Amino acid sequence: MTTLLRSELIKLRTTRTFVALAALAAGLSLLLTVLTGVLTDPTRDEIVTSVFANDTSSAFILVLAVIGITGEWRHRTITGALLAAPDRLRFLGAKTIAFAGAGVALSLLISAAVTIVGLLIVAVRGLPSPDAGELLEFIARSAGLAALLGAFGVGLGALIRNQVGAVVAVLAGTFMLEPILLAVVPEAGRYGPFVALPTSASGIDPEAVGLEEAGLLAPEPATLLLLGWIALAFAAGYAALRARDVES
Repeated sequence: MTTLLRSELIKLRTTRTFVALAALAAGLSLLLTVLTGVLTDPTRDEIVTSVFANDTSSAFILVLAVIGITGEWRHRTITGALLAAPDRLRFLGAKTIAFAGAGVALSLLISAAVTIVGLLIVAVRGLPSPDAGELLEFIARSAGLAALLGAFGVGLGALIRNQVGAVVAVLAGTFMLEPILLAVVPEAGRYGPFVALPTSASGIDPEAVGLEEAGLLAPEPATLLLLGWIALAFAAGYAALRARDVES
């Protein structure tokens, strides 16, 4: 498993798509921080959510994980990968751990940059300083969420091996299907893995993202349910991987 994991981490570091989307996530997070810091006047209770809660790594790592595993089929590297590691469970497990770890690393790097920029803006504008404990808690929750969504993305990508189809499914679930479900049937939508559970697990105030009427879960049960979605996606993805002819 160590060799497999090392191989997956090397793939991540040397893949242009990963580097490009990671840079985009960092740039977007910093842009949001600058805009909210310059254009809003948050109170002390709102300062962390308004200015410092702009880590977009969890959304990007979900897409990156889907692209990472579906790319094995798109670029015809899956055959060589499984010849080197015939145990498909270990192969999928290594990918899951690699993208979960990449999510944590990306989140922490972005959070550090956002914190530095946010503190500079707060100092220049004379805004209330954030509570250190609340800020650190949010950073930790963001990193944990990025790990969870990275793992979830691997399972989804293994299940839907077509890269375009898998990415479209993730985007549709995030921006269309689950928001509609939250608006129409919130008692079911609050258990969704793309919007509701990640929002709850991150500890963000639902009112800050327009979900105050959805009745979202508390962070702890939301995290447990998200782990359940990950386990389900991993099991389904592994079953699909076992059943497939990798050369087709």
